[in-house]
Amino acid sequence: MASAPQTQSLPLFYKDLKPLSTQEHARFKLRAAEKAPFVKDTHAVPLTVEEFPMVQRRMPIVFSMGDEPVPLALMGLNEGVNLFFDDEGKLTEEGAYVPAYVRRYPFLLAKLRPEAEELSLCFDPTSDIVGEFDEGEALFDDDKPSEFTKQVLQFNENFEQAGQRTGQFMREIKELGLLMDGEVSIQPEGAPQPFIYRGFQMVDEKKLNELRGDQLRKIVQNGMLPLIYAHLMSLSLMRDLFGRQMRTGRMPQPQAQV
Repeated sequence: MASAPQTQSLPLFYKDLKPLSTQEHARFKLRAAEKAPFVKDTHAVPLTVEEFPMVQRRMPIVFSMGDEPVPLALMGLNEGVNLFFDDEGKLTEEGAYVPAYVRRYPFLLAKLRPEAEELSLCFDPTSDIVGEFDEGEALFDDDKPSEFTKQVLQFNENFEQAGQRTGQFMREIKELGLLMDGEVSIQPEGAPQPFIYRGFQMVDEKKLNELRGDQLRKIVQNGMLPLIYAHLMSLSLMRDLFGRQMRTGRMPQPQAQV
């Protein structure tokens, strides 16, 4: 039987990881869930570049700090504030876009051993939607992965491939020197001080406009330029999120960080 995946730290949302096993989980099912309580207090969710066109009309897209930044969809402007999920984990508006990172939970592809090359389908055993239930989608059929599990595996494989393309996008953005520390200052009417949001990175439009011809041709040909502009256009939604936070009474002191 496969051993538990060896990971130094677990990804966002995951409290534990266990490889899906025909011996141990032959009777397990995934039951339908109308709530996602694990995401309700999360204000920034990792994003893949394929999602930029869909997300840029709904949420600001920024990049995390650090040497290996990742794209993030902002679902709120402050820690613990998610404007797209309520306190029970239900979507606050019908038809709202849910990032793939959220949709793949409680499943995840992971290495069972650090030296392993292959990724195995794992799940978070602390989740309350996977287990031996009377109702739900069966994960195995006669000791073989069910059609549903094959679809789950395919979704996770596609997500991993999208993650690799996203990593390449971020490496090229860094090599071009396009990232800068972000800052957004919002002055509400009647407030004594502006609300200032930092702690994220964004593309420097000035540097983007100063790219050499060969650099510009490269990002046009490899499809990066539309993604960069999707990110830049999405930043106008910062003020929309701010307004929504004000209306819900979930505002911090004027000095804040994303």
